[in-house]
Amino acid sequence: MKRFIIFSTILFFITNAIALDCMTNNTGTISGEILDATSKQPLPYVNIIVIDTFGKTINGGITLDDGSFTIDKITEGKVVVSVQYIGYRTINKNINISKGNHKVNLGVIFLEEEIESLDLVTIVAEVSTIRQKADKKIIIVGKDLTTAGTSASDILNNIPSVSVDQQTGNIRLRGNENVRVMIDGKLSNIPIPQLLKQIPSTSIKQIELITNPSAKFNPEGMSGIINIKLIKNTNIGFNGNINVGVTKGVFAKFNSSIDMNYRNGKFNFHSSYSNNIGKYNNYGETKRLDDNSLQNFNFGNDSKSHLYKVGVDFYLNKKHTISFFTNQNIFDGKGFGNTILTFDNLQQSQALENITENSSAQYNLAYKLKFEDKDELLDIVIDYNDFEHNEIANFDFLNFSFPPNYVDQVNTKRDQATINIDYIKPLNENTEIEVGLEARLFNSDIHYKSTGQTFSSEGDIISTPNTDFKYNRGIYSAYFTYGKTLEKWNYQFGIRAEQVNVTADAIRVFDNSNSQLIPFANSYFQVYPSAFIIFKPSDENSYQLSFARRIDRPGLQQVNPIREWSSPRISSFGNSQLQPQFTNSIEINYTKQLKKGSITAGMFYRIIKDNINRVVFVDRTDITAGNTILSYDNFDNTTAFGAEISTNYKLIKWWSINASFDIYSQLQRGKTEIIDNPDTANATIDNIIKLDITVDNVIWNLKALNNFKVSKKLNLSFFGLYSGEEKGIQSTRKPIFTINTGVRYKFLEKNRATFSFNYNDVLNTMKYEYDGFTPFPSVSDLNWESNSWSIALIYKFGGG
Repeated sequence: MKRFIIFSTILFFITNAIALDCMTNNTGTISGEILDATSKQPLPYVNIIVIDTFGKTINGGITLDDGSFTIDKITEGKVVVSVQYIGYRTINKNINISKGNHKVNLGVIFLEEEIESLDLVTIVAEVSTIRQKADKKIIIVGKDLTTAGTSASDILNNIPSVSVDQQTGNIRLRGNENVRVMIDGKLSNIPIPQLLKQIPSTSIKQIELITNPSAKFNPEGMSGIINIKLIKNTNIGFNGNINVGVTKGVFAKFNSSIDMNYRNGKFNFHSSYSNNIGKYNNYGETKRLDDNSLQNFNFGNDSKSHLYKVGVDFYLNKKHTISFFTNQNIFDGKGFGNTILTFDNLQQSQALENITENSSAQYNLAYKLKFEDKDELLDIVIDYNDFEHNEIANFDFLNFSFPPNYVDQVNTKRDQATINIDYIKPLNENTEIEVGLEARLFNSDIHYKSTGQTFSSEGDIISTPNTDFKYNRGIYSAYFTYGKTLEKWNYQFGIRAEQVNVTADAIRVFDNSNSQLIPFANSYFQVYPSAFIIFKPSDENSYQLSFARRIDRPGLQQVNPIREWSSPRISSFGNSQLQPQFTNSIEINYTKQLKKGSITAGMFYRIIKDNINRVVFVDRTDITAGNTILSYDNFDNTTAFGAEISTNYKLIKWWSINASFDIYSQLQRGKTEIIDNPDTANATIDNIIKLDITVDNVIWNLKALNNFKVSKKLNLSFFGLYSGEEKGIQSTRKPIFTINTGVRYKFLEKNRATFSFNYNDVLNTMKYEYDGFTPFPSVSDLNWESNSWSIALIYKFGGG
């Protein structure tokens, strides 16, 4: 890591030196103003690229908030000024920079929306935009969302169809946690909640919601894929931005980042650093109604996370590009927790102190070949990342007869290698095929040691066995898609075939040197078809019908038989025998373009086979204590359906709104147990009754983000969210309601600096309240640092 930091520092100094050297070559200037042809409003962040007669990029930049731009350092001669903006038609203008014409003003340029068969784009100044494609919905992150949050986790919680558990950081798409989160199209070994807190909101270019992925995409995730695409700066010259911020709830948390880029000629160097430092706090209580026991808890973490990235793009010529980057992440956490159990006038407590360290490294090499036909493309990507995690947890007990104090030690190593080849070939102007191959190899090795004690199957007290768990999975796949355009109709059909090989071994070693081997192996071949049909009767209306087959392979947490976490009354374990679940999904979407925005609406229906869900068991090691064990299992087939509607609309000149409503229903099946004995202290195994539970869960969410433009420099935001009651196998969560506010102010020359202030959960209403009913009736109240404020300062530098 020291070598990496030294290398990054040297690279920064080199790029600075090169940039300073290039600043003296200023011979010509081109300026102008870009406006929307319909609304006549300025368009910020439009790409302006200056190209010579040989097709080589000379210089470039982007428009400011008022739509203006100025590009200098243009050598004399004939050049082409290319005006490019997503969702708009590209405009090219021929210019001649000569001795008597060094300063060229192009005046006002009006951009018209480009209506494509597979893309519907809505551009509204200051607010995020929605782009509906055949197989995904793209949300282009605007200033309203970056004002509403400081990290990727905050941004996700403010967009349609997505919610973030503020305690665990887990992501839900359409009410389901079976979702895969990718960064720039790649999976990461870094825990997703940790990674999302690390990525500043200003680094996000767009978020892709792939709710019904085509055959091209990895078929994992019942509810789909969330792909977060980061900004990759390729502007000419040296440029970048600095972002610093602080958030204060119970404790203070600090975050900062720096992004730098230098492009000149055939090379584009880019590098970044970001961190997240501070304490996090969770607290609450659970009351058992059967024995009037009360469990109070307070947990937190003092963590430091650092993420480094450096990369280079080499443009050999117009056809060939080679890119390489590496990510390096370091995390240090010191956890603390205290659980107090009050029962029969006796107060017991469990204190937890754990030290967590993890590090990860990602290395990515990519090659892109563009053929004579600009739409014919070959992409080859090789990606490797590894992850190492070490944790030492100390458990101290007061007034417990069992267990005694003990220490757990967990060491985890895992790596993942991916080789991906994609080829796109247009057969004619209306027909296109795409084929691809992929190999993904995943290996994990977990070692668990404990100084504690437990009960044997015969009821004797023994030392907790040490456990080694090895898990290996190889996935080999190929896909083919065929797309065609017929006047107002577009369709795409595809198929993906996968061969999967899984092996897992859990070895438990007891204090008498005896060992127990729990092997698992699974090998299967599956085919995943997909189909998309789009009907576009007019420029303002578009209908989409799609079908896809998906799979949810059990995650490492779900199959790991080593204890994941525990409290005095609950312990959680994985199930190494867990099988994957399969989903057949169909959905229909409608997009309506309006003069001041757009409306999108959709419905979906899923059939789920071998549904994975939670199971709850009575802890048989000590039945009289009334403790429980959580795990996972496969259940019978089930169904889910839902509907959603969202809009981004400019109500008046200074007020725009981004709002959504969704409702989901899923039939959940689970297993649990209860003790059929009013005298729990004298209960035996014979008193345990097994139950199969079916829950018809309906949940709805309403969220709205308002953006108020007070002036050209000052903007205000107001965000509200309401989430209805949610039923589960064990409990029912009560409704959630919260209000967040924010302000953004731009200053300095060319608005290079931005100051923002956010105040979240203004009414302090954001908390989880549960009514539990199995295996014991209970009520719970869980809280975190939702009532908090944050400030951030962003500064853009350089000439790009």
